[in-house]
Amino acid sequence: MISHLSIGVSDLARSILFYDAVLQCLGSARVFTGDESVGYGPRPDVEGLALKQRPREAIGLDQGFHLAFDAHDEDAVDQFHAAALAHGGTDDGAPGLRPDYGDHYYAAFVIDPDGHRLEAVYQRG
Repeated sequence: MISHLSIGVSDLARSILFYDAVLQCLGSARVFTGDESVGYGPRPDVEGLALKQRPREAIGLDQGFHLAFDAHDEDAVDQFHAAALAHGGTDDGAPGLRPDYGDHYYAAFVIDPDGHRLEAVYQRG
């Protein structure tokens, strides 16, 4: 349904360190690096997420924004959460089952250094 998503970041170098670490846990990597943007994807020819350097006041954070990444297993969710906290992210929900979302919904929630709300989720079944 969605080809790709771009989000603004106030410090591209800081965001590269954060997203390189967390997305590696989920099987994605940086697929391009430009002067004011970077892209991530599961393969070199697929970009699913772009980060674009923007002034902090232009980022336009919205409390309703939430970006959830698929994880291939529970361990990847755990690694995502740990990597996020180790690279400037803030805990917004430790890894674990979320029975309110489904019987097999295992997720972790973090906030990136710019305030974007992120999730890694694995759904067994």
